[in-house]
Amino acid sequence: MIRVVKYPKWLANVVVVQKKNGKWRVCVDFTDLNKACPKDPFPLPHLDSMVDSTAGHELLTFMDASSGFQQIQMEPSDQEDTTFMTPTGLYCYIAMPFGLRNAGATYQRPVNMMFKDQIGKTMEVYIDDMVVKSIKAEDHLKDLEEAFDILERYNMKLNPSKCHFGVKAGKFLGYMVTKRGIEASPEQIKALVNIKSPANAKDVQRLTGRIADLNRFISKSSEKCKEFYDILRKNKKFEWTEKHESALQALKEYLSSAPALMKPEKGDVLSLYLAVSSKAVSAVLVKDHEGTQYPVYYVSKSLLDAESRYSHLEKLIFALIMASTKLRHYFETHVIVVRTNFPIKNVLRKPEMSGRMAKWAVKLSAHDIRYEPRTAIKSQALANFVADFSSDVQKEAELEVQKLDETKDPWILHTDGSSNVNGTWLGILLKSPQGDIIPHSIACEFQATNNEAEYEALIAGLQIAKHMGIRYIESKNWHSPLFSSV
Repeated sequence: MIRVVKYPKWLANVVVVQKKNGKWRVCVDFTDLNKACPKDPFPLPHLDSMVDSTAGHELLTFMDASSGFQQIQMEPSDQEDTTFMTPTGLYCYIAMPFGLRNAGATYQRPVNMMFKDQIGKTMEVYIDDMVVKSIKAEDHLKDLEEAFDILERYNMKLNPSKCHFGVKAGKFLGYMVTKRGIEASPEQIKALVNIKSPANAKDVQRLTGRIADLNRFISKSSEKCKEFYDILRKNKKFEWTEKHESALQALKEYLSSAPALMKPEKGDVLSLYLAVSSKAVSAVLVKDHEGTQYPVYYVSKSLLDAESRYSHLEKLIFALIMASTKLRHYFETHVIVVRTNFPIKNVLRKPEMSGRMAKWAVKLSAHDIRYEPRTAIKSQALANFVADFSSDVQKEAELEVQKLDETKDPWILHTDGSSNVNGTWLGILLKSPQGDIIPHSIACEFQATNNEAEYEALIAGLQIAKHMGIRYIESKNWHSPLFSSV
């Protein structure tokens, strides 16, 4: 893998030699080389999509390439660019080393080509991590045979100590994938549950780093961990109080029974619940399965100083924007039903929206999002999402909605009715505050006077408005040419 060079073209990197377990290890700093090297734009696969695609299969085989990157040979003309210096001389790599900025993309490109017919069907490949998946256990040997034929054809070597064949569950890209769904890695949970109370700011950084690895499984993680983030603020002296210890113990207790996440299937309609507090916004994506709700993904974000000054309804919409950004791959492939008791849809459609709100409305219009009233949550794992707003801001949010309704332009209801020997005819026309017109024409199978027909038209118009969820309406009797045939 390494050869001696006499006249290196590049010697801007340094070497650190470490002795571990009786063996010498060479770690080369390629910082300067990476700065000079153009970035390879080849995209790596989306981790969450790969994990979702792997869950739900009966049998799995996990394989790991042996020294994966170093199975790819360096271009001879580029070998001397990897030159490094040691006490015994100058050396360079003849195989691709770890640490190069384009190493991942360079490795992903050939494995995508090798397994192009299997990826997404019977295999998932992320750089040197590979998994063979089978929906039915009896098909697993056939799927494995296809994978090994390709590995043999391209002479790719595996590391047997890291391979697990024909298992029902296993660790892939940091998650435990099973037929039931996706679970947090037991090692990561154990590392967080066994962590000692921080003694300095560096320990707090280590704690928040471990929490970040499990964010997908933690409901309202920013709110649960706000006490830890406050310690890390600039110019703030480290102080671990009883309040911080209580938050840490509550988090450990929550993670001791972390919920399993369900993967959505193609065509599923997913529900989104939002939650807002004074310092954070959160959301959970939910799948309804056989009358029960299962979490798919938790997301959360602490509010910056400027964001904390948004109005309460703006914060609720900001939570939706945050969810659509972090969970874009779900929003682009599924119908999302936002369940809330607050008029997000009406606020986004107001013509006098601020620039920020107008920008959010345009961004959300790219997705198939529907808005429905909040219903009772049928899952213990989702019990934290019991209201859109936390109790300390709930009343303020309701007053804000009430004020919004008071200044809201009403819909206009025009009605007309007539009766003759052939029957009774009703004409209804609804006009929205934005000028949209919705006409209706109804034929009745009973006789009535003209005045009675007009009253019937008014009642029918109000029933239509109620069905549409219109809260403010102004009624007018209007003899319109639109109903000249009535």
